[in-house]
Amino acid sequence: MNLPLEGVRVLDLSRVLAGPLSAMVLADLGANVIKVERPGSGDGTRDWGVELGPRESTYFHAFNRSKRSVTADLGSPEGQGLVRSLVAEADVVVENYLPGTLERFGLGYEDLRAVNPRLVYCAISGYDSAGPEAGRAGYDLVLQGETGVMATNGEADGAPLKLGLPVVDLFTGMYAAQAMLAALLRAHRSGAGCRIDVSLADCGLAMTSYYGIEAMVQRAEMPRYGNMHSSIVPYGVFNAADGPFVLAAGTTAQYSKLCIDILCRPDLADDERFATNLSRVRHRAVLLDELGRAFSERERDRLLAQMAECGVPAGRVEGLFAALDSGRAEAMTTVHREPGKPDAPGFLPPWRFDGSRPPAQRPPQLGEHDHDVRQGLWKT
Repeated sequence: MNLPLEGVRVLDLSRVLAGPLSAMVLADLGANVIKVERPGSGDGTRDWGVELGPRESTYFHAFNRSKRSVTADLGSPEGQGLVRSLVAEADVVVENYLPGTLERFGLGYEDLRAVNPRLVYCAISGYDSAGPEAGRAGYDLVLQGETGVMATNGEADGAPLKLGLPVVDLFTGMYAAQAMLAALLRAHRSGAGCRIDVSLADCGLAMTSYYGIEAMVQRAEMPRYGNMHSSIVPYGVFNAADGPFVLAAGTTAQYSKLCIDILCRPDLADDERFATNLSRVRHRAVLLDELGRAFSERERDRLLAQMAECGVPAGRVEGLFAALDSGRAEAMTTVHREPGKPDAPGFLPPWRFDGSRPPAQRPPQLGEHDHDVRQGLWKT
């Protein structure tokens, strides 16, 4: 495929999640990405999750597909020289060291910009790199707590609950990729590179979105609603007689169809307390109790079939493996098979260009491309 970023060269000096994810997004879009890792151990996530081979794990595979791996000690003259040689022909550098670390090695933004003025340099940190917490390392779990993300999750009468995935890291990686794409476009137009700063703290706050704005308007802590929506009713997880399902009746028309055509309860559609979404939110406890009883008397598959027929959004609550083992996931999953390497399942990029999904290459073994990169730098 002729992918959008073919010919773009990205040097990935980052580790763990947000940085590697942002570089992988560029690799998925066709960029030539070289990942620099610590000799002997490599990226710390090579030791996280389920083992897929020597120094390979599910966690590492999730954020490093379609890259090449070279090992280098950035504290050594040889490692610093290799980075400068790669930067001379690179378009992008992404790193997530504590502020000041790469500067001590002569590899900070000003050092590398002197080598390549067109360079887009993306620095990912835990906290504002110019603020009083710049020296703190960033960890998703800590930031979920500190930015209020955790406070939005959990049951109404329970404690704040972390989300099941490292969402602050994931959002930060995506925000960083967006910024790098925009900076690449500007560099293409003007010839000028730039420095991008992205912090987990800022991205954690940003991802609270409408609920964060509501908290600022109300100047108060916001309640938790578990599997229900804070602003839309009925919108959440319900239990049929034989299992859970999700219902997302986001409009009054959908709510009316649910009550009249499916539940045969026109009284719930006609009740003034439930006439609009705002009124349904105000009377959520009464309405959810009524709907809960009605759903508990019906079989899930029959309910879902009726909802589909009536245009009311709903679906099963699937287990993770069941979802990945379904026909719906076939176009998104793959198994990497290469001679001399263990088979490894993985995901394909989630986009299509002109109807075709980009390919995905197996994540690299530690130092797999040491010789090739040192001999030919960016040549593939």
